[in-house]
Amino acid sequence: MSAKLEVLSQKLQDRFGGNLESVTNALGELTIEVAPCEYYKVMQVLRDEPDFSFEELIDLCGVDYLSYGEGARSGKRFATVVHLLSIVHNARLRVRVFADDDAFPAVASVTDLWKSANWFERESFDLYGIAYVGHEDLRRILTDYGFIGHPFRKDFPISGHVEMRYDPDQARVIYQPVTIEPRENTPRIVREGAYGDPAHG
Repeated sequence: MSAKLEVLSQKLQDRFGGNLESVTNALGELTIEVAPCEYYKVMQVLRDEPDFSFEELIDLCGVDYLSYGEGARSGKRFATVVHLLSIVHNARLRVRVFADDDAFPAVASVTDLWKSANWFERESFDLYGIAYVGHEDLRRILTDYGFIGHPFRKDFPISGHVEMRYDPDQARVIYQPVTIEPRENTPRIVREGAYGDPAHG
């Protein structure tokens, strides 16, 4: 661990103590995991206190841990992962929070701390179904408003549930059950004895 990461790791442990579920350093990157009930408070401290000054939220995404590590993992399924940047301290930090309820995953929104979280949280909601409590405009951002389900969940079917098409008789877009038939493509294998021989073309 670099000296800078070691100092940051110690500051985090000193400041938050038992509020951190874990502090991990892997591949030169520091990750902290917090409980959902502590998430917003921890994020506010990380932004506001001079020892941290993480003034930029550079990424936020959802993660589905279903079948993570070939099914060897157990525990909560959905997490939000946030990447923070401190320009003042030239430091980066990853924060992970697991939603308590797999059936209806929800964590606090941080849009009032970092405006850049707005579209990231909407994307995470759209693709993973993670609700961000306190978000002022939590609606789909990439899929159609009539889309059913959340396509980045690992149990979402590859072909989806419905397909949409324009119906000229009704003069509008309609939704119908998927009509794609699953098939297996086998690549053509060239097995010519003279393949690659310039004398035989």
